[in-house]
Amino acid sequence: MATQFSRLPHTMAPLAFTALATATTGSYRTGALMMVAFVIGQLVVAIPVGRLLDRFGPSRGIRLLLWSSASTALAVGVLARAGLSAQGLLVAAGVCGATAGGLSAGFRTLLARTVSEGLLLRAIAVDAILLETAIIAGPALAVALGGWSSVGPLVGMAVAFVISSLLLPVGTSRAAIAAPNADTEAGPIIWLRTLGWLACLFTIGHLLSTLEVGALPLADRVGAHPNAAALLIAVLSLASILGSAAFAWRGRATTTLAVVCLLGLGIGGGVIAWGAGWVVLVPGLILVGLGTGPLLAVSSVNLQRMLPPSRRSEGFSVAHVVQTVGFASGSLSLGVLDLRTAIALGAGSAFASVVLVLGAKDQLQADVTPHLGAEQSSEAP
Repeated sequence: MATQFSRLPHTMAPLAFTALATATTGSYRTGALMMVAFVIGQLVVAIPVGRLLDRFGPSRGIRLLLWSSASTALAVGVLARAGLSAQGLLVAAGVCGATAGGLSAGFRTLLARTVSEGLLLRAIAVDAILLETAIIAGPALAVALGGWSSVGPLVGMAVAFVISSLLLPVGTSRAAIAAPNADTEAGPIIWLRTLGWLACLFTIGHLLSTLEVGALPLADRVGAHPNAAALLIAVLSLASILGSAAFAWRGRATTTLAVVCLLGLGIGGGVIAWGAGWVVLVPGLILVGLGTGPLLAVSSVNLQRMLPPSRRSEGFSVAHVVQTVGFASGSLSLGVLDLRTAIALGAGSAFASVVLVLGAKDQLQADVTPHLGAEQSSEAP
């Protein structure tokens, strides 16, 4: 639950910044730029913070990041109400994002240390389901708090960070057993060998961003009311939840499954890009959604297997940056290309990832065994 509460502020942020900027500066565009600054702040510090979490331990570091993020979220609201300029608000939003920059990688590393190898796949799949809940709950909560005050959503973000810190496990026995010895287990991360799994994460961000941001023009293309855009996103989210649930039940982290999911994303994206009418659009969205959760779990687990245990926070920070760049690429492509080409480009990234994943298949077993063996021996009673 700590992870889910830490995600709520990120899903609340777009509406929170927009409402705050509109009320204090009279321009919603300033709120949009604040969100850009928030994301840039996260990306700039994510990898260095990941290195620090590896060095000093994720549990203590995450708690510090959560309290810092709560403080900066409140500071943004106070400064805005005090009349801070639009440029100052952009800086404040960037600092707020920077304090939360390593949270995603830190929680993922903590999960790897507290969940056994046999349960890790199911845990990630269930986490993907809960993520969809946070994506829905965050904006709804921001709207509700915004009706109370323009700074209400920022206060809600701060409270969510604090609750997340309180829900962090206090006991450290399991973490202490699983924690690697940095002096003996530190090793280089051969990024070229992780390229296939990082490409999967990029594809997920790229294609999903394109479809979600493009939901309104997709609804218009089939002659539906603009409100139908929400229905399209709901179909995509529901399919993702079902795919994650099925994977949690019987899934395995195999290269074959990753390729099948990527092909599903590529075919589904292609159908959406080149098809016409509801009879094509809805099945395409379902096909993309069904493959998203399993692909995320398979990519995350196999990436973990290729990372030295003492460098995982850094590695997951890189993965977070890559996936975020994928989301940004999808939005950017819609801004500069026509709808059909932008979606087709997202589908093309899925097919390109198939090639990269198959290229890494032969290296996986040889590279993974030493790290798994070391980790399993460290967890032996």
